[in-house]
Amino acid sequence: MTALLGGTFNPPHNGHVALAHAAEERFGDEVVVLVAARPVHKKVQLDADTRFELARAAFPGYEVEVDAYERTVDMLKAGRWRDPIFLIGSDEFSDFLTWKDPEGVIARARLAVATRPGYPRDRLERVLEGLTHPERVQFFEIEALAISSKDIRDRVSRGESIADVVPPGVAELIEARGLYRDSERPG
Repeated sequence: MTALLGGTFNPPHNGHVALAHAAEERFGDEVVVLVAARPVHKKVQLDADTRFELARAAFPGYEVEVDAYERTVDMLKAGRWRDPIFLIGSDEFSDFLTWKDPEGVIARARLAVATRPGYPRDRLERVLEGLTHPERVQFFEIEALAISSKDIRDRVSRGESIADVVPPGVAELIEARGLYRDSERPG
């Protein structure tokens, strides 16, 4: 089994890393980090190659790849991984029924949804009720970390430290390249 952690990683942060570690502990197999090359659900100001470098700095020891597919279902249809489990957070799962072909996603991969203490379970139950195969969804709890990529970009643009919310290699790359310094902060 392969656990797949996809995202824009704009930039990757300690919450992403905690999710990967928790999934590795919980599911015991390899975790592959997939950096969305052309995300259609979020605007990103950095190109895929730069976000890939940031992800490699955030996830040393993990396989990190650029995901050329715009939609998760299309990546899974390519059939590269045997019995994959796709990792998402509870916020993303709350919007899962709006994804392109959510039934196609869970037909090709089990979902592992990371929840945090205090997250409203009713939001998750509504999604489960809308699925034909809710048994293909597993929940696992992770520590709550109040971190978002948008907040990190905002901090950088204001010249504030991000050392407490991103892995050291990510902070070094952002600083060395002057990333996220401009006032335009999409998505």
